[in-house]
Amino acid sequence: MGPGVGGTVRLRRGLTVAMLLATLAAGLGALVAQDNVFHVNVRLVRILTTVKNTAGQLVGDLAKSDFQVFDNGVPQDLAIFEHHTEQPLSIALMIDTSASTGIDLKYETDSMNRFLRALFKEGNPQDAVHLYSFNYETRELSGFTRRTDLLERALRGLRSEGGTSLYDALSFASESLEGREGRHVVVVVTDGGDTTSAKTYHQALEAAQMADAVIYPVLVIPVTNDPGRNTGGEHALATLAQGTAGRVFEPTLGAALDQAFMDILRELRTQYLLAYYPKNLPPSKDRFHRLEVKVRRPDLQVLSRTGYYGDAEQAAGGWKPAR
Repeated sequence: MGPGVGGTVRLRRGLTVAMLLATLAAGLGALVAQDNVFHVNVRLVRILTTVKNTAGQLVGDLAKSDFQVFDNGVPQDLAIFEHHTEQPLSIALMIDTSASTGIDLKYETDSMNRFLRALFKEGNPQDAVHLYSFNYETRELSGFTRRTDLLERALRGLRSEGGTSLYDALSFASESLEGREGRHVVVVVTDGGDTTSAKTYHQALEAAQMADAVIYPVLVIPVTNDPGRNTGGEHALATLAQGTAGRVFEPTLGAALDQAFMDILRELRTQYLLAYYPKNLPPSKDRFHRLEVKVRRPDLQVLSRTGYYGDAEQAAGGWKPAR
């Protein structure tokens, strides 16, 4: 009985291995066959867009036909158009805890707590926040969560010290957003420039572009007179925001800071999602693709990211993205 059972087991194992090898061979053949398909089917390029009128008011009633999208100057056909998109938000919420922020830290965390409560009160039930603090190093205070009690507890324990590695923190937070479903947003509360980063401004911008992330800097300026301000750092934050379809806020503390957070939330609730499959692009060695979004009404202003990174090449008449 024992040897017979053992022989049966060995035979079944042999059959299983043979069947597995056959399945793998068939799968590899299918992958080889699909490889040609991947060269002509391209990655969907998504663009989050905000539209305002001349008075700065949000415009949320446009149709797909009102938009035009250009990739390196070539017009593209929209494959997806979502009006007032309800796609879930993944927000990297970051607060500067360098030594220069000490006097304002409590006011900032109080406003952030109010923002978190408003964010989760409505919207998509899959909206989530990843919380960070940064000074000379970046600290992850929580993973993506909807639990305001955990987030508020982490904010209460913050202390200020050290320098400011802003570009390192932005790069790290952007990378954490890659691969998550829905919309990617970075909200960073800081008092200005970078002093201790290993990363550069351009590397931080590229990381945000690769993650399809919109950056909203909330710039709390402790010194209002020009000689004491880091105007270079403030300008860098403004251009980071502009390059990713966000905008910079420069509130004072208290009610103005609360209003800045509410304005960010209102914009996130009034975004359009445009998406297309790149086509008819000429060969190029430049990995950066310049995007331009236009609306047919000249009285409206469009905020959208200025480009994305991808390797363009002619392959079976199509375009191949970097990833």
